[in-house]
Amino acid sequence: APRRSVLTVACEQTEVLLFDPISSKHIKTLSEAHEDCVNNIRFLDNRLFATCSDDTTIALWDLRKLNSKVCTLHGHTSWVKNIEYDTNTRLLVTSGFDGNVIIWDTNRCTEDGCPHKKFFHTRFLMRMRLTPDCSKMLISTSSGYLLILHDLDLNKSLEVGSYPILRARRTTSSSDITSSGSSGPRAVGSPCHQNSSGPLAEKTLSRPSQREGGSPRNSLEVLTPEVPGERDRGNCITSLQLHPKGWATLLRCSSNTDDQEWTCVYEFQEGGPVRAVSPRCSLRLTHCIEEANVGRGYIKELCFSPDGRMISSPHGFGIRLLGFDAHCSELVDCLPREASPLREIRSLYSHNDVVLTTKFSPTHCQIASGCLSGRVSLYQPKF
Repeated sequence: APRRSVLTVACEQTEVLLFDPISSKHIKTLSEAHEDCVNNIRFLDNRLFATCSDDTTIALWDLRKLNSKVCTLHGHTSWVKNIEYDTNTRLLVTSGFDGNVIIWDTNRCTEDGCPHKKFFHTRFLMRMRLTPDCSKMLISTSSGYLLILHDLDLNKSLEVGSYPILRARRTTSSSDITSSGSSGPRAVGSPCHQNSSGPLAEKTLSRPSQREGGSPRNSLEVLTPEVPGERDRGNCITSLQLHPKGWATLLRCSSNTDDQEWTCVYEFQEGGPVRAVSPRCSLRLTHCIEEANVGRGYIKELCFSPDGRMISSPHGFGIRLLGFDAHCSELVDCLPREASPLREIRSLYSHNDVVLTTKFSPTHCQIASGCLSGRVSLYQPKF
């Protein structure tokens, strides 16, 4: 939770666990929070949180009354994988393996749910994130593409043909995407496959007029991020996170044959106004490190520290704390001219199974990790 009052844990079965992160005591188990695997939890404020599940629903909960849900949200047709929230507009944003990004208006929430609309759709969607200022939406796909919606307007639904598309580029070259993809979403425990085609339908998209002094609202950029060792092979972007100050994006990528796994940091390169017909490349690979590639096929969720100086990354049966340099400097203070290795600051191992997720406390020097067998560990590292 934002004030560290509670640690919530999404479980593979139907449960949500709640702990006191200070004493490590178990507070409560929501044994039937959903009818299938719980995938993600997001706090909207200090008491209200949302959960999403493979049962295709999202549930809202109040910490003061956990015996029943505030409401259940229906709208997705496949597994719901992650939740974002715009605190300014109080709009909940969810994405799932149906390829849909759906907007929910929590300002008009009742026991029957919230008004909602489909905002965006793309095939093979894996993860979706909003930048801290909600000016951009990033979407990763199992076919190795990263979509960026610039100058974001969540109040405008995007159907095919309604948004300007900026010419797609590799982060280090100018190859364009011209055809539709044919790979499927990566399910937990299954390998990822891809070919050389992209995630968008073969259509000529309309280009609304550019706003004065900037790009059009919701202009779409399609990138194929450079991954070390994957120049001649495809990759699957399994985890997507954003720097807390909006400076960079953090990706966990695996090769299409699952024999390599990488953690990569890409700096946002902000330039002047870009015309909708112009090539654009907003990201530059700055740091990377090869991962252990243990537990092939399972998605490992990594994260930035609250100040953005460190990365916590699942690594085999534990986690690694990674920095941009040996002194845990700010990213902007140690940007290399060419991609450099992330520095391992400390390794923490306490699990007897593959670690799948890790999270920093928002307020204290504390880290949580969770493994495949269901164990949760709390660390307070000393340096």
